[in-house]
Amino acid sequence: MEVMLGGIAAGTAQLLDPMVLLLIVFGTVFGIVIGALPGLSSTMGVALMVPVTFTMTPVQGLALLGAIYCSSTYAGAISAILINIPGTSANVATLLDGNPMARKGRASEAIALATAGSAVGGFLSNGALLFLAPLLAALALRFGSQEFFLLALLGVSVIASLSERNLIKGLIAGTFGLFLAVVGMHPLTGELRFTFDMPELFGGVPLVVALIGLYSLPEVIDGISKPGGTDNTSVMRVHGILRQMLEVFRYKMLLLRATIIGIIVGIVPGAGSSVAGFIAYDDAKRASKKPETFGTGNPEGVVSTETANNAVVGGSLVPMLTLGIPGNAVSAVMLGGLMIHGLKPGPGLFTESAGITYGFILSMFLANLFFVPMGLAVARYGVSFIRTPASILGPLIMGLAVIGSYSLNMSLVEVWIMLAMGMLGYAMKRFDVPREPLVLGLVLGGMAEGELARSLALVQGSVPALVSSFFTRPISLIILALIVMSVFQGVRAYLRSRAKGR
Repeated sequence: MEVMLGGIAAGTAQLLDPMVLLLIVFGTVFGIVIGALPGLSSTMGVALMVPVTFTMTPVQGLALLGAIYCSSTYAGAISAILINIPGTSANVATLLDGNPMARKGRASEAIALATAGSAVGGFLSNGALLFLAPLLAALALRFGSQEFFLLALLGVSVIASLSERNLIKGLIAGTFGLFLAVVGMHPLTGELRFTFDMPELFGGVPLVVALIGLYSLPEVIDGISKPGGTDNTSVMRVHGILRQMLEVFRYKMLLLRATIIGIIVGIVPGAGSSVAGFIAYDDAKRASKKPETFGTGNPEGVVSTETANNAVVGGSLVPMLTLGIPGNAVSAVMLGGLMIHGLKPGPGLFTESAGITYGFILSMFLANLFFVPMGLAVARYGVSFIRTPASILGPLIMGLAVIGSYSLNMSLVEVWIMLAMGMLGYAMKRFDVPREPLVLGLVLGGMAEGELARSLALVQGSVPALVSSFFTRPISLIILALIVMSVFQGVRAYLRSRAKGR
């Protein structure tokens, strides 16, 4: 305890450096821009700034990277709410209720709740990182291949909840997403599958490119094809946000549950913010008194997803700092930034380098504080951007989509993949097939396949032995119970909706 208090005091002293504060402000602004523009992911934003930190002190460099990570994860909600295009993969679940709220003239409320929820999730997860890192790292070590596989299945089980209107269409979309996840190299053998000899597909269908296509192109086609363009009058005003932000505290238990989900998913390597968002959304829907309103503009849907995906930030840094195991792609890049300053992940970070480590963690509290006014300012101008006529706005969005897809790996093939996914997304929207199950399948398919293969390898390929191991491991049992509960609740909601429709 004395070491921790001493480290916090030393870290606080380092934060008083004006240059550190300036870098946090700059990182916050840069992260908001990166996150709000479709195609420019948090990973890209952090990776772009890692070389810049070479000449900085460790606290300055880590504070800059941490600010970009925090603010970019939040900022994707702005474009998700206003134009129905997620800025990053972390904000896909926010589309479900965020954009419907905006279309009903409640854009300011949706942005206020997203901002407040993001800040609360970030603060609480950073608090867990600050005080509970060793305990959470011990929990992460208890996850084996079986737990990772079941966690992926838990995410896939959310498809039932997302497909309440038409379970069959949702299952078809989710299955197709799982098929797309098979494209690329086998996780264990390295065998190439369905790549058509294109190097761009060796690593699988690029998730960010797929998201850009699935959500941007359908919106552009819809906007241009409608007489008079898209009706944006319902989202033209963002006002009274500060007052509306306080409304988030009406959902205290929802905030707590979503934060816990985000932290746990964050410490599990490979899961990611998008998975946390969907699981938290499903949890909020099951606990709600009005689950039938989800997907039509329920504020609880926005609060749950944005709280959870920002809680992942602190959670993903727990195994990175304590074990040297990054929780996701962004923390993997940040691990590189940590090591170029001669810092070795492990318990020594919290003792020998306590001032630097705690200074970095405390800087993220400031980043979560700073992105609130800056994000709201960007949202205000974003609404003005939406007032642009559809005939002009559509080509602008397509231009951003093409630039975002190309800039990931400087590949024209990925632009064509984006366009193909865009046509698929438009067809799905046209025939009322939900796109979110496809995204879930694509995100979790690779994780599920890889962990299943590793689990089978551990039991020499014996399926009965693998199944029995699920019932002898406490964490596996808990996840299995959650899977059964999620599927049961989703099917029951589907049957209820069918009964009401008769």
